[in-house]
Amino acid sequence: MSDTASALVENESGELPEQALLEDKPQKPLNMSPGAVKLRSWLNKSLRIQMFDGRVLVGVFLCTDRDANVILGSCTEYLPAENNSDSTIEEPRMLGLVMVPGKHIQTVSINQNQQNTGELSTLLTKDINPEEVT
Repeated sequence: MSDTASALVENESGELPEQALLEDKPQKPLNMSPGAVKLRSWLNKSLRIQMFDGRVLVGVFLCTDRDANVILGSCTEYLPAENNSDSTIEEPRMLGLVMVPGKHIQTVSINQNQQNTGELSTLLTKDINPEEVT
């Protein structure tokens, strides 16, 4: 039996070996353009999206597509302040999982509160010398 044929022989449980399954999958080249690298760095970060109608959406960036549609998880919607209202501020509205059409997006930014908490968690997980703490 040849090496490739022996690699495809089923084991006792009737399954193909894991290595044979991995070898059969064609590998896609990874897009390393600067834009793709930046988008990958935003994954699972909190984004703030300003829309043309004045609404602001804040949520976790999950994915995007070639039409600039954005998927946000755990999204919260903030409505624009109305000058003619009686100065009552509306509560933000929890939306959950949201698809924002790219044609409605005015600006996208990383939510600064998310970055600060990330830095804090890095500091908290850093090893501390017991002699320094007094």
